[in-house]
Amino acid sequence: MRWGWVALAFLLTPIVEIYVIVQVGQAIGVWQTVALLLIESAIGVWLLKREGRRAWQELRLSLNQARVPAKELADAALVLVGGTLLVTPGFVTDVAGFFCVLPFTRPLARRVLLAYIARRVSRGTIHVVAGSHSRFRPPSASVVDGEVVEGGRVASSGENDATRRS
Repeated sequence: MRWGWVALAFLLTPIVEIYVIVQVGQAIGVWQTVALLLIESAIGVWLLKREGRRAWQELRLSLNQARVPAKELADAALVLVGGTLLVTPGFVTDVAGFFCVLPFTRPLARRVLLAYIARRVSRGTIHVVAGSHSRFRPPSASVVDGEVVEGGRVASSGENDATRRS
């Protein structure tokens, strides 16, 4: 049943797009419609490049700070999907693409995406697996006692700075 919705979307999207393009073409003219589609695509590519770079930088920053990158991964996924929709010719896909890519509408799209994923996880239709071999390690609050090795001699933790320098 899952794939039925995907197949239906792939069948209906071109039909809806052609209908909307024809309606816009009748309202403003054929060449203006073509120009509008080209302008939307150019803006979409520019926006995709800019927001994709931002999403990638935020994801790398989150990983470097050893934080779980949930928001950053959702943003990256939305930019990827939105960018794909923006480069697809048509007005309906462009509206959906701009909704996913624009920085002021993406938080709403992220909430919708995360709510959908949470609902699927709670139903058990998506299983989340966290492997013990993953690279991500949260920062630890534990303190490790040790000894400092300086110039071939071991300085114990009880020695003060004056004793070490002599």
